[in-house]
Amino acid sequence: MTQELRPVFDFADHPDIADFAAAANTGRRQDLGGFDPDYVDIVDYIVRCTHKIWEERAVHLIYTHYTHNARVHTADGLTTYGSAAVVRNTLRSQAAFSASRSFADDVIWGGNAQDGFYTSHRLFTVGVNTGHTDYGPPTGRRIGRWIVADCRIRDNRIFEEWLVSDHSAELRQLGYDPLELARASAPVPPLPPGEPTGEDGQYPPTVLPLPAPTEAEAFVRALLHNLWNARMLNLVRARYAPGHVAWVPGHRQLYGHGDYEGFVLGLMAQFSDLRLSVDHVCVLGDAERGHRVATRWTMQGTHDGPGRYGRPTGRRVRILGVTHHELQGGLIRQEWTLFDEFALLRQLHAPLATEHEPFAAQLAPSASEEPTLP
Repeated sequence: MTQELRPVFDFADHPDIADFAAAANTGRRQDLGGFDPDYVDIVDYIVRCTHKIWEERAVHLIYTHYTHNARVHTADGLTTYGSAAVVRNTLRSQAAFSASRSFADDVIWGGNAQDGFYTSHRLFTVGVNTGHTDYGPPTGRRIGRWIVADCRIRDNRIFEEWLVSDHSAELRQLGYDPLELARASAPVPPLPPGEPTGEDGQYPPTVLPLPAPTEAEAFVRALLHNLWNARMLNLVRARYAPGHVAWVPGHRQLYGHGDYEGFVLGLMAQFSDLRLSVDHVCVLGDAERGHRVATRWTMQGTHDGPGRYGRPTGRRVRILGVTHHELQGGLIRQEWTLFDEFALLRQLHAPLATEHEPFAAQLAPSASEEPTLP
């Protein structure tokens, strides 16, 4: 898809919801085809339709902003179909949390009206748990978490979406232990044995040429491959700024090379055959102002080492994630890497749904023998 070189709302200029509201119905800044006339560009569309549905409680707009057969992919590997499922899940979430606010932090996008748009919307949501959730009665606690929603959109309707949230941070803020909840959750189907990685163990892994950072998409694709698949951890100090700041799952904020190296090593130590596949990339910006890059990826591996997620289980995992990078002066300055740790814990510790063995026999060791998330 070809990105239009037209002026649109740009989060590099730090707009807020009042700026978007003031611009409504002021005319198109970009060809939007069959979109509602109050939207001026694709960034305005994704920010304000989210605001209308979630903060103004205009839930009925889901029927005009999602296709009847929309596919929504979640981090637990499930896919729901249809706008009715989106309405159902939205109502349940709104019933569970009052005083909800969603703060749009960035929208990185690509595409055009003819081929369809792709948006990667990063937002921080807050609310107070005054209703029942899947995990218990109201706690009265306030929560805040990062969410990224990647959407494919055409003619005012989202027809495919990938949702990733910092679920483990939310659960801990509600007073729950994510590891205990994972063990007590419904059985999960086991993933098949390890898939081929494309690498021959007798030879070094493939290393991709690293383009200039001004070629932002190719640079990020090669950087992620070499860092995670070729285990080139030296790239952290070579390609990340000394003052690099990263937001990662569990409501953690990392500062500098040492923190980030620890995050990468922690995952590699627990999943020794870990492999990352890039599924989609969006880029905004230029060499002068810098680039903002949204990358949706899938990570797979076998849980064969100790660490944050408990004693090794030997289970295979598949993780959906999104990373937003900010590149300036040839270095990565900031990033937001998000995946659902609770979905990961369920893959590792929930009973396995097998035909031949009782669920009780498959339960993990007691919580007293395992670390909990800090």
